Amino acid sequence: MATDGNKSIEKILKKLADSIAQLTKKKEQLTTKVPGLTLYRQNGLTGAASGMYEPSICLVVQGSKGVFLGENLYIYDTTNYLITAVDLPTISQVTSANTGKPYLELRLALNQQEISRMIEENSSLLPKTKRSNKGMTTGKVSLPLLNAFKRLVDLLKEEKDIPVLFPIIQQEIIYRLLTGDQGELLRQTGLEGSPSNYIAEAIEWLKNNFELPLNVKTMAFRASMSVSNFHQHFRAMTALSPLQYQKRLRLEEARRLMLTENMNAVTAASTVGYESPSQFNREYSRMFGAPPLQDITKLRKSSAKK
Repeated sequence: MATDGNKSIEKILKKLADSIAQLTKKKEQLTTKVPGLTLYRQNGLTGAASGMYEPSICLVVQGSKGVFLGENLYIYDTTNYLITAVDLPTISQVTSANTGKPYLELRLALNQQEISRMIEENSSLLPKTKRSNKGMTTGKVSLPLLNAFKRLVDLLKEEKDIPVLFPIIQQEIIYRLLTGDQGELLRQTGLEGSPSNYIAEAIEWLKNNFELPLNVKTMAFRASMSVSNFHQHFRAMTALSPLQYQKRLRLEEARRLMLTENMNAVTAASTVGYESPSQFNREYSRMFGAPPLQDITKLRKSSAKK
């Protein structure tokens, strides 16, 4: 028998699903006027797709999705949210959806400065949970968290209120996450001087400088770690070595440049840091399952059908 709490959760999920379904009637992805809030819809199951998950919380209000980080599989649905503390290359797939009951998700980007400030100002109120050195995990959906997200989505009906009310709701969501069962992941990443914080800074540098040659010794030195410890912590958080991570960043960006900016493969490869076009073609085919031209042509045809 469902408890009153479960009934309340189901009621809010239904309201959120109705709102998101209405807002995404004509598109699969909607970037909203609320800073960092994006809505997603899929009317059916999807194939496995590679991409980057930015620091965010993903909340499913209808359906379910599976995300691979390395060999680790994370399933999130209406009972479990997905939280990502750093930029991570993933393979994801919608696992429950149909035309009558589409997959519906909202994703809110996490503001690292706000997280660090919340930790600093409220350290005594934040319970210590099991330490996590991974960059991604799932957590139990709670009624207070759902209520906060409902107020966030409701702001889309009164856009004039967004500048005033969004910061307040954002703070509550961050607080709910920090005090939830997976709060330690965010705490370790946002805690200055922690190994996870050093790795997060290294990832941020790689994200902004992936086209440059990789010097792991320098990165380890900046993180006050030995090279072996740096590799260990980096792989624990991302499921990849620094070199593999850089390669994923380069390939994802090259794909974006060819798809959205009509750049040819040779120019895209050079732009993201490849010196050898043939190496780029080999690694691109291995990553996306087809050579650049074939892959981009397929993506454009698929997009034109939607």
